[in-house]
Amino acid sequence: MEQSLNKLFQNSIRSNWETPALTDFNGATFQYKDVARKIAKLHLLYEHCGIKPGDRIALCGRNSSQWAVAFLATVTYGAVAVPILHEFKADNIHHLVNHSEARILFVDDSIWENLDPALIPNVEGALKIKDFSQLISRKPEFADARAHLNEYFGKRYPERFTAEDVVYYEDKVDELMLINYTSGSTGFSKGVMLSYGNVWSNVQFAVQHLHYLHPGDGIVCMLPLAHMYGLAIELLHSFAKGCHVNFLTRIPSPRVIMEAFASVKPKIIISVPLILEKIIKTKVFPMLEKPLMKMLLCIPFVDDTLLGKVKEKLQETFGGNLVQIIIGGAALNKDVEAFLKRIGFPYTVGYGMTECAPLISYAPWDENREGSCGRVVDRMEVYIDSADPYNIPGVLWVRGANVMQGYYKNQEATDAIFKDGWMSTGDICQMDEDGFIYIRGRDKNMILGPSGQNIYPEEIEQKLNNMPYVCESIVIDEDNKLVALVYPDIENATAQGISMASLEKMMQENIDALNKELPAYSQIKKVKVHHEEFEKTPKRSIKRYLYQHG
Repeated sequence: MEQSLNKLFQNSIRSNWETPALTDFNGATFQYKDVARKIAKLHLLYEHCGIKPGDRIALCGRNSSQWAVAFLATVTYGAVAVPILHEFKADNIHHLVNHSEARILFVDDSIWENLDPALIPNVEGALKIKDFSQLISRKPEFADARAHLNEYFGKRYPERFTAEDVVYYEDKVDELMLINYTSGSTGFSKGVMLSYGNVWSNVQFAVQHLHYLHPGDGIVCMLPLAHMYGLAIELLHSFAKGCHVNFLTRIPSPRVIMEAFASVKPKIIISVPLILEKIIKTKVFPMLEKPLMKMLLCIPFVDDTLLGKVKEKLQETFGGNLVQIIIGGAALNKDVEAFLKRIGFPYTVGYGMTECAPLISYAPWDENREGSCGRVVDRMEVYIDSADPYNIPGVLWVRGANVMQGYYKNQEATDAIFKDGWMSTGDICQMDEDGFIYIRGRDKNMILGPSGQNIYPEEIEQKLNNMPYVCESIVIDEDNKLVALVYPDIENATAQGISMASLEKMMQENIDALNKELPAYSQIKKVKVHHEEFEKTPKRSIKRYLYQHG
């Protein structure tokens, strides 16, 4: 089997030349041939600017067809893509652009307004994602190439541009393809180095195992493309298959999502738990709680008919054409999962991490087991560091084709999670006799944001602990909202003659001030003041699990 990702893209464009490829929902549609032309123009731009394979090109913007084009143009040229989450603050974006040594930056105008070009001195040129127009140029070659791109395109393809002209960079399995930064804080941010082989292995797995998806089928892309789950499975796998990818360019509110499902009628939905849970909790559970429904659900046979109707209604909500919904990024709410199992709804839960580009385990809905996140995927091995992995949970270790090359410019962090060729996931797991994996807890305390963003509570706590009269704090997830538990410096406040009521008011003011520094997805929705110190381990770290919900 040829392990070339660019060959997959090249073949897909040639085979699906006249079919729709990328659409901004309620906006413009590009066919595969349009995407090929745009890629060819960007390749000419790179060539004229002296960009070479291995050079870094950063992208920072909301999901859109143009974002996808810029990404595909970069990797099919052999340059290294650096996707940056559009919700990051300006100082973070400056840091990641500099750290990655990006030579070109594709960026949304709304983000560019808040950036300071002087703080990204090594960027030779910046282009607006919306139309690839020039924002800045620091090299005459860049300005010249951008200004004369159509002319250069005409010279390169004097007759006309055909499917035969689509010939992409020959990637090698162990060659760096992208640097994906795992978190938004400069102190904690790690650039995951993923090779063409890592991403090919993920895309190939999806191409083979989601076999009911065919060229021309519609996909709704809801997850941020700056994260590997949305990038590899929603965009790259779908594109390699010749599917029609529809981007929700605005924040995916439930109403916009429902509208997209009704219009696209997807066979597959890739989601984080929150979206599915919201739909079930708002549309289904209230109906099942009505006294008459409760009574009817206790009557044999009647309950099956009723639940069948509920399942039908749910299928309709998802567009009526659904074969399977795949949940990833975090565990599904237990009540929701039990209910979906009961009505035989085609959902499954997969598991992965950025460091595996992202897949570690998956099983189709009709094979997966409740509470499990599937079996290890192709070309990967796992083991659990436990004397009895079937009964005693332990840390899950992985190795294989999906595992990253390491953290960019951070040998210390790389060495910390690799041992004898195996990589620690930091997740506490168990496995059953048939190889199904069950996650029992996260070593890392990571919280998943509403659209799949990784939120690291320690980073927020660090900032909060530096604010007036805060002694210590913990940030937890409570019903999908971030809540700060704060133990104030009561002793100091009392000495200053500050009343408890005033102290509580100050804590709220601290949160308001902190939220101004945080991206929207990691803002604190509520503060709870604790009047006693948090319980600690002998090493004086807070026993977080005592304060977590669920």
